[in-house]
Amino acid sequence: MSTQLQPLSHRHVLTLPPAPPAPPAPPAPPAVRVARETAEQALAEWGVNPGHPVVAPALLILSELVTNSVRHAAPPSEQVTVTYAAGAGCLAFAVHDRHPHQPRLHGAGTAGRGTGGLATVMELTGTLGGTAVVRGDGDGRGKSIWITLPL
Repeated sequence: MSTQLQPLSHRHVLTLPPAPPAPPAPPAPPAVRVARETAEQALAEWGVNPGHPVVAPALLILSELVTNSVRHAAPPSEQVTVTYAAGAGCLAFAVHDRHPHQPRLHGAGTAGRGTGGLATVMELTGTLGGTAVVRGDGDGRGKSIWITLPL
């Protein structure tokens, strides 16, 4: 995948409320379902074939990132924002919250460490030839995790 940034002609932004109080480890917060359904709808509108080999793993990556944000970032994050984007041969998305912790992505799935969450994100992203980056907010009180995948 090229390291040169290309403009992404399609973009959609979704803002989700934090997870409601629930018993420990619910199967999937409602925000995850909404984020996935929104991704599927946006991809369809943008003409991305739902059977493309990147789509199902991309939805799993998205689900893991949204799950992490809604479960671990509230409080202090009052919302989670998902940005979806696509362009010629590229799919990208970011999950943003206002929790100051910036996870270390590289090494999250190596040497037997990590069994889910970010380990799954990094393994799938790498397998698909994509990139993952954490970008901190300017005030140091939040971050976005950006995933870029080739189509």
